[in-house]
Amino acid sequence: MAQDIIVPIVVFATIFGIFYVWIITRNKERMALIEKGADASIFFSKKLPGRGRTVLGLGMFLLGISIGIFIGAVLANTTVLPEGVAYSSMIIFFGGLSLVVFYLIDKKLSVKEKEE
Repeated sequence: MAQDIIVPIVVFATIFGIFYVWIITRNKERMALIEKGADASIFFSKKLPGRGRTVLGLGMFLLGISIGIFIGAVLANTTVLPEGVAYSSMIIFFGGLSLVVFYLIDKKLSVKEKEE
């Protein structure tokens, strides 16, 4: 019974502690930069580098996993493959394939940016 109460409290306290330390550390870094005379505009950059690529990579990976689940279901229902083998193999295959495709797209975008 006590575990039902203690576990959520510990999880919440851990998450709160991590965010608290991150915010306090970030504030101390910013105050140190401001004290040394750095311009405060560096904290508010207009363009976040690499964020679009991170979202693209995550989106492609999740799309690959969802295609793998779909193909795994089709294989499990139409072939004699065991359900576990069909699902896990297709999820890993399409997840990995999506990461390879993302790498190729990212490489092409990097070459294009260097040329500009």
